[in-house]
Amino acid sequence: MDGASSGPDELDGLNELASLAGKWLGLSSAVLGRHTAAVVADRFDRMTWRDTYEQSAALRELARELEARHDHATDLLTDVFLAAYKAGPRLREPAEMDPSRLVDHQVVTALVESPGFTELRRETAGDPYAAAMAVLAQAAALRGLLERTRQAREQAGRAGQGQQDAEEAASVAAEALRQAAEEAGQDGTVPAPAADAVRRAVRTAEAAAAAARQAAQDAARALGTSAAAVRAGARNAAAQAAEAVRQESALLRAWGVGPGELERMPFDQRARLAERLRTGRLAEWAELIGRFRQMARGERARRVENAAGELVGVTLGDDLSRVIPSELAGLGVPELRAVFAVRYAAGELMLYDSQGEQATGRGAIIACVDTSHSMYEAGPGGITREAWAKGCALALLDQARESGRDFVGILFSAPGRIQVFRFPAGRSAGTGRVLDFAETFLGGGTSYQTPLSAAGELLADEFGDTARRRGDIVMITDDDCGVTEEWMRGWNDAKHRLGFRVFGVVVGAPRVGEAGSVLEALCDNLRSVEDLTDVHAAADLFRVI
Repeated sequence: MDGASSGPDELDGLNELASLAGKWLGLSSAVLGRHTAAVVADRFDRMTWRDTYEQSAALRELARELEARHDHATDLLTDVFLAAYKAGPRLREPAEMDPSRLVDHQVVTALVESPGFTELRRETAGDPYAAAMAVLAQAAALRGLLERTRQAREQAGRAGQGQQDAEEAASVAAEALRQAAEEAGQDGTVPAPAADAVRRAVRTAEAAAAAARQAAQDAARALGTSAAAVRAGARNAAAQAAEAVRQESALLRAWGVGPGELERMPFDQRARLAERLRTGRLAEWAELIGRFRQMARGERARRVENAAGELVGVTLGDDLSRVIPSELAGLGVPELRAVFAVRYAAGELMLYDSQGEQATGRGAIIACVDTSHSMYEAGPGGITREAWAKGCALALLDQARESGRDFVGILFSAPGRIQVFRFPAGRSAGTGRVLDFAETFLGGGTSYQTPLSAAGELLADEFGDTARRRGDIVMITDDDCGVTEEWMRGWNDAKHRLGFRVFGVVVGAPRVGEAGSVLEALCDNLRSVEDLTDVHAAADLFRVI
């Protein structure tokens, strides 16, 4: 009888009470082992998540948004992050989970088992930034999954509450039994009030356990109903994340940002860089820039230093590697050695003339890139002349750095309007500085004298500092403009004195650089590019520069 003293038929011996309430002792101590995280993680993994969460305003904002509508949403984000971050994520058994997190377990299981997530981990494993980006890339899909599983989550929440109630009732029963044991007499009899308290607690625990079992069964049915939707949503989420991370990785590679540089870069700096690359002036041309750089690497691999090419005649110069045998024979006659030296100094030795591959330069590589208004025009494939020119210039920057040469980018337009970007050999180019160079656009008209004079002065300074000659100037433009005779004389004198070469690339304007044009007179090597989708149109530059 509830609340009454035990009668003669009631159990009031301690052994009988222990037999009645004993099973609740185990249940009350088993509660503590339930987990709220589906992915098994050590303290270093959890520390990585906390650090990343603190550094990423976007992650915190997403968590606040989801928590406002769904309980425990941050736990789901944590699991998704760890599943992407860990190279081989291991999931707990469902029986180990707190019932309120069983839907999270279902979602994460579906993610981990999807083909897209396997592909995603190739980019995100061990990289906290990439794993965070994977979570953010799945934000829309996760919102949809949380909405579609709302009923299952509510049922799971009730199951969790039911289990908690059952565990609390079990604890009350265990405490009642402990109190009865303290009040038991030497013969094992328990006072009626204490015995009644045990029986009431046991009845409450049994009712709570029955309710918990029913809630768990309802939750299991709801989970089964949502399973197909969760699998489909997880596949979509994983595919979206894999594509987003793949695009960003390709974007970084296209701009020459290597894995080593990324590892050293603080989270917020990397996030700002990625955002700049996605939204900058040349963001849509990242694929073109990447193809340019890849093409240039291939051409450098084919390059043969100092190759003579096809012999086509005899010319004058000072290249001892191409001196004809009769000139060398003069060195065998003591009286003619002084004559040889004089002719060598004057650049008047007879040399084999050749066409084809020529000796590569040794001085700075200077790219003069036209950024007048007309360079913004688009050609085939919608590619602008500017994008093609900047892609070529960035490939030349790679060329210089690989060969240990200084690189200078000179952006020019109207007379007096230039911007000079210097990238000395042996120093980090700095992705920010490279982007500044690539994204600067001056507009206006076109002047050759301003950028070429600046290039000549830079090569003269380099010769004065290091006695290094044979620099290379690459003029990339879509226009032809005049120069004064006086300037041309000075230009030719500087060219003879410093031994630099001038390569011209006409972008998208087939009539510029025709016979008799100023550009033809300025350049030792001139080519025209009409198909701006073709990065191989200037491939030979990277074999001879």
